[in-house]
Amino acid sequence: MKRFAGLALALALGSCAAPMPPLPLQPVAVGARIHVDTQAVPLDPADPGRTRIGNFAYAGGLVLTSRDTSRLHGMSDLKVTPDGRMLAMGDQSDLLEAKIVLDAAGRLAGVTDATLVALKETTGVDLFAGGQEEYDSEGVARLTNGDLLVSFEQHDRILRFPRDGGLPVRAPQPEVKYTHNKGMEALVTAPAVAPDAYRVGLEDSGWTFVCRISTTCVRDRDLDLDGMALVAFDNLPNGGLAYLLRTYSSTRGNVVQLRVLDRAGRLLDRMELARPLTVDNLEGLAAVPQPGGRVRFYLISDDNFGTYNGLPTDQRTLLLAFDWTTPAQ
Repeated sequence: MKRFAGLALALALGSCAAPMPPLPLQPVAVGARIHVDTQAVPLDPADPGRTRIGNFAYAGGLVLTSRDTSRLHGMSDLKVTPDGRMLAMGDQSDLLEAKIVLDAAGRLAGVTDATLVALKETTGVDLFAGGQEEYDSEGVARLTNGDLLVSFEQHDRILRFPRDGGLPVRAPQPEVKYTHNKGMEALVTAPAVAPDAYRVGLEDSGWTFVCRISTTCVRDRDLDLDGMALVAFDNLPNGGLAYLLRTYSSTRGNVVQLRVLDRAGRLLDRMELARPLTVDNLEGLAAVPQPGGRVRFYLISDDNFGTYNGLPTDQRTLLLAFDWTTPAQ
């Protein structure tokens, strides 16, 4: 859970801001079906006809809200399967599963068939009940056997949720000293290593690790952050990895980078999102193979529940799509 966007607006609103409606005291019931409302957004509000950033073609964007719950917020990670099923992790331990809807041209058009699940602690108590130190979930990944992995900050740990719905158990994690609230943001499975393998990335250092349920974690490649923070990564079809990095400043606002690296760690391409383009506190990344060697990247934002220090901000839950083709060498 981070506070990166909308800070200037919150400070400007001050005491004249209208009070926000209170959040529910309890998370939604397990398996609750919700309706997700969507509103289309352009890549560039000042130039709605713009559709490209270098080799990345904008394939649509949506603002996500829900009339059924006040907990569709704080989306901190994202995974999408080739059939369009999405898995998103809210940073208050709420798991969103839904279906991405595309229009006739293959562009992002909506989200349907959604459920929101309140995850539980190893004791069977809702993680939300333990407070922010316990529920601050950041990364999500599903192993080949169907088990779900979720990484947490503040109380730094990884929990494995069995596919049969049983209570979670602790999973191996990097044995390092974690920076408070800047820990295991990035999480992805590593099926090329082993069926029970996964990668973990640390937000503030760019260190990454390969872990296995059956053994432990070993240090893998380090990513040069260039002053940014690592928030997500996902596998590419050629064995490479895509990384999502972000930073925030009062002058530029949110700045987000998507980096595409090959299996040897060489940079293939890079995309940057910053104002005046449509951008927010983007924290989740999914890479989906497409025909012809293309990759569809989905990015989702953590809106921090639209508040900062109790004041409303202009943050939104964005779901953006970009199609990327390997640049000519």
